[in-house]
Amino acid sequence: MTETTPAEAQEIEASDGYVAADLCGVTLHVKPAGQWRPSYLRALREGDYEGWAVGVMSAEDAATFVELDATFDEINEFTSAAMNSSGETPGKSGGRSRSSRTTRKR
Repeated sequence: MTETTPAEAQEIEASDGYVAADLCGVTLHVKPAGQWRPSYLRALREGDYEGWAVGVMSAEDAATFVELDATFDEINEFTSAAMNSSGETPGKSGGRSRSSRTTRKR
């Protein structure tokens, strides 16, 4: 699996709004990770794969995803491939983090 460059990721997003990844030999299309709502990522992390699929795929691809009844390993490989194809890896928020240094009141 090769990493997608930022330029390629922008081109993918501009083309049709979905990236392709294979699950059990079937190509499914997923929204780029940057377009996922926090609830979709939460569903994925909590193992609600059907809820996640409905949020990030077309209705047809989500139905195919459910019908394939893939294993956890296959789903993890698929979601990783989809995130890498879009050039993004959702994780922690890009928001400001708290300083690791404590401040003392004067």
